[in-house]
Amino acid sequence: MNKINVGIVGFGLSGQVFHAPIIQAVEGMEIAKVVSSNPEKVKQHLPKVEVASSLEELLSDESIDLVVITSPNQTHYDYAKQALLAGKHVVVEKPFVNTSEEARDLIETARQQGKLLSVYQNRRWDNDFLTVKSLIEAGELGEIASYEAHYDRYRPQVSERWREQAGPGSGMLYDLGAHLIDQALHLFGKPDSVYADLMPQRAGSEVTDYFHLILTYGTKRVILHSGSIVMQHGPKFQVHGSQGSFVKYGLDSQEDMLRKGGLPGQPEWGQDLEQHYGELTVMVDGKSETRKVKTLQGSYERFYERMAEAIINHKPVPVEAEDAWNTIRIIELAMQSSEEKRVVPFR
Repeated sequence: MNKINVGIVGFGLSGQVFHAPIIQAVEGMEIAKVVSSNPEKVKQHLPKVEVASSLEELLSDESIDLVVITSPNQTHYDYAKQALLAGKHVVVEKPFVNTSEEARDLIETARQQGKLLSVYQNRRWDNDFLTVKSLIEAGELGEIASYEAHYDRYRPQVSERWREQAGPGSGMLYDLGAHLIDQALHLFGKPDSVYADLMPQRAGSEVTDYFHLILTYGTKRVILHSGSIVMQHGPKFQVHGSQGSFVKYGLDSQEDMLRKGGLPGQPEWGQDLEQHYGELTVMVDGKSETRKVKTLQGSYERFYERMAEAIINHKPVPVEAEDAWNTIRIIELAMQSSEEKRVVPFR
């Protein structure tokens, strides 16, 4: 196989901004068809791409190798299962599905069909997270005692977006929480237990728009936090270990660039502003010393580059579906913990 023909299901913010431009930038991949109820919008961004009116029309096209599901969360399970049963490789936008039972069924269906299944956890390739990961793996911080990651926003008014309306898979825990949980699991694996405080914080909110999670790993604590009423942001990451601390402000630049039409390969792609470089503090000759650490370059394109390698050369998929199952299980346990107001073991 020299070229992978890709079909995208849905062309809202996710499909238009976070998938299509990245897929177009990857050698060996070509967007062949998009399922959308708004063909004019698709043609505006992808003038040469055929627009299908239904999932069935896309799946009946034998030339499509990979189906990318970017429709609302409540459709992920059904659409992904149909695509797998139609003999397609599948990428599902995070948070994968709404329940761990659905996740397990898709994993088994992919195994039975002999097809690849992956989940678009693109923020494993955020520039700040790559930097944190590099420091931890290099042992710069020693034995990690605490890891704290925030994804805060200032959106005091509830919008009409489906993610902010009541329904399965809605709310911040499934949205931003899926990113923070995946990053933590990628670094530290499955936790011993989960404690969570979840609530609809904004006036009129019907979904979780504030969460505070604590994942336990022996004596290590992983804190994942998000709020919708945060005008002045604190650090994005605070990581403390036996040999030092790392504190990082600011957000990865790739989302903002994609929203403005930027693409991988441009000079500023994935770069960080120097004033946002994190600070590493360590002990030197009995005294603490602090220095700036240049942020590594972000690279969302790595996901689809690795997906292409998996399809063509039988390499591992960029994000294992089993990892996404663990993320959904953490979300379920967090909801249980918040409701019962207790720590629950991971199982």
